[in-house]
Amino acid sequence: MEALFGALAALPGLKVLSLVSLGLRGPLPQSIGNLTSLEMLNLSSNQLNGTIPVELLGLRNLQTVVLDHNEFIGEIPFWIGSLSELTVLSLKNNSLNESLPTSLSRLESLRILQLSMNNINGEVPDLRNLTNLQVLDLGNNSLGPTFPTLHNKMVTLVLRRNKFRFGITDNMSSFYQLQKLDVSYNEFVEPFMPSLLSLPSIGYVNIAGNKFHGMLLQNMTCGADLNFVDLSFNYLTGDLPACLKSRNKSRNVHYRGNCLSNGRQRQHPYAFCHNEALAVEISPHKGKEKGSKVVVAMSIVGATSLAGLMVLGVGLVFSKQSCKKPQTRVILEKATMMYPSKLLLDAREICQMAKLGPLGLPAYRNFLLDEIKEATENFDASNLIREGSSGPVYKGILANDNLVAIQCLKVRKRRGTQAYTHDIELLSKLRHINLVSALGHCFEYNTEDSTVSRIYLVFELVTNGNLRDFIFGQKPTWAKRITVAVEVAKGIQFLQTGMTPGLYSNNIKTTNVLLDHSLHVKLNSFNLPLLAENMDKVNMLPSSGSKENGKAIVKQDEKSDVYDFGVILLEIIAGREITSDNDISVVKDLFEVGIKADKIARKQILDPAVHKECPDNSVKTLMELCIRSLSNDPNDRPSIEDVLWNLHFAAQIQESGQVDGSSDRSLSPVFTSQ
Repeated sequence: MEALFGALAALPGLKVLSLVSLGLRGPLPQSIGNLTSLEMLNLSSNQLNGTIPVELLGLRNLQTVVLDHNEFIGEIPFWIGSLSELTVLSLKNNSLNESLPTSLSRLESLRILQLSMNNINGEVPDLRNLTNLQVLDLGNNSLGPTFPTLHNKMVTLVLRRNKFRFGITDNMSSFYQLQKLDVSYNEFVEPFMPSLLSLPSIGYVNIAGNKFHGMLLQNMTCGADLNFVDLSFNYLTGDLPACLKSRNKSRNVHYRGNCLSNGRQRQHPYAFCHNEALAVEISPHKGKEKGSKVVVAMSIVGATSLAGLMVLGVGLVFSKQSCKKPQTRVILEKATMMYPSKLLLDAREICQMAKLGPLGLPAYRNFLLDEIKEATENFDASNLIREGSSGPVYKGILANDNLVAIQCLKVRKRRGTQAYTHDIELLSKLRHINLVSALGHCFEYNTEDSTVSRIYLVFELVTNGNLRDFIFGQKPTWAKRITVAVEVAKGIQFLQTGMTPGLYSNNIKTTNVLLDHSLHVKLNSFNLPLLAENMDKVNMLPSSGSKENGKAIVKQDEKSDVYDFGVILLEIIAGREITSDNDISVVKDLFEVGIKADKIARKQILDPAVHKECPDNSVKTLMELCIRSLSNDPNDRPSIEDVLWNLHFAAQIQESGQVDGSSDRSLSPVFTSQ
């Protein structure tokens, strides 16, 4: 590390430094302070540790700092507020702790602030002066209890899994640009604001796992762009609004665990929500004049629930899965005299939250068949997502409110569970930010001999469409297309090198590259032995590989995945659907001509939606990478590491803003011969 940053200090004009996923480890050396011209620093997905060095304070030109997915500790330093040019600060998935510094309120140029998946606690400082801030992600921390003070130009606000309790109703009604709001699994005790569903730009609302109460009406309105709503596990009464009951498949609505009188998802009786709302109606910030009501309400609940709490205490002591420090206060607040058994469910939920991993997902586990049936409403036809080549895939909702996709495999050979040990171990390793991650499995057995008759594979559910629809529907910018390509390559790299043995020949296409609600890539095609064994031979598609005598053959190594990536890159660059070998040949030939032509002719090959905004060097780099990836000889294709290097090079040119192609000609992409 010292030698690396010492060598970088010899580049006095260095503005962009991106060292992503390179296995760097150890603390950042003090010599990083010598890179005084640096404007963008991205060191994400390494193993960097220690505290954030004060030497960064000397880099006064810094505009972007991304240190995600590392092992930094300590507090976010107070001096961060002195980096006045900062527009992006992202420190996700580290081990940062203590409270947020008030100096954050001085970063008036800040547009994106992402601090999720750390151990940060305390109140959020007043951020109303950050009028350029559009994205705030503080999820999976211990912040609260007061809802943060923000300006009303926010676009994305994620506060899930914290300790926020009150203040949301005083802030949100004027957020006319808000597209995504996620305050799930906090401790809010306020009346729910139906106006959140009808904000002009809103597309995603998640308030699950709180204590919001109040009555919903059928004639309430929803925003035109609203495609995801989760009201689950609150104390809402009344009728589910008609706009949330529409059969629009693009709108996902979840509302189980309330007291609504209509709808198909499981509800409590009205008295349950009524009594709970009385117990939590008065928030601590309302003033002393109503304090007596709190005492009366909680004393009734406490007196009638004492026996239930004693049982809970004994159960937690002897449970192997119990948390070391059960959150008794939360359990007390949720206790009711009518449903003392709910205490046990709350304790299980608290423990489950404590076990969430760095991707915000629960630990991989073995599901019970009853859980699978309950999640899918006994495989109801309305929950069928698709008929896959290995078996049907159903949408499901687990007891902890996680949305899942459940793939049903009918086993062709009668074998015991031990025969699947290797397959299940491999499945459990499918955990990466750019993969549709596996959450668990379930075996169903033959009654005669206890062999396995069916296997259910449980994955996280990604519902924001696929890459092909995204390219042709939303017409993403050139910069976003490069970002998507990088994330696809990272997913492939993990499949090949992030587990042992690696998975190759995964037959990845733009139709099985999914996007989550933050428009991050999730690959959904894995060459798992378990899936291949039970594949419907009639529906199997040939895996793209090398060419031999004009026919596609399966090449069981990493280069077939690089070929698939090349096809995806064709669609990303040209904005054309690639559905046949002939389409590949035609567009590839165009690229080969374009590389030899001038930049004006080259841009005519691009998707018309982006050809005016692309730096020529960036375009040429991706075209060259695409052609190399599609080489008929696998030995001529770059490795996935070379693919990532060239993608980052193209992104660096894009970040420099050199649209006219006048970027530094001394730089050039590098391909390593294999």
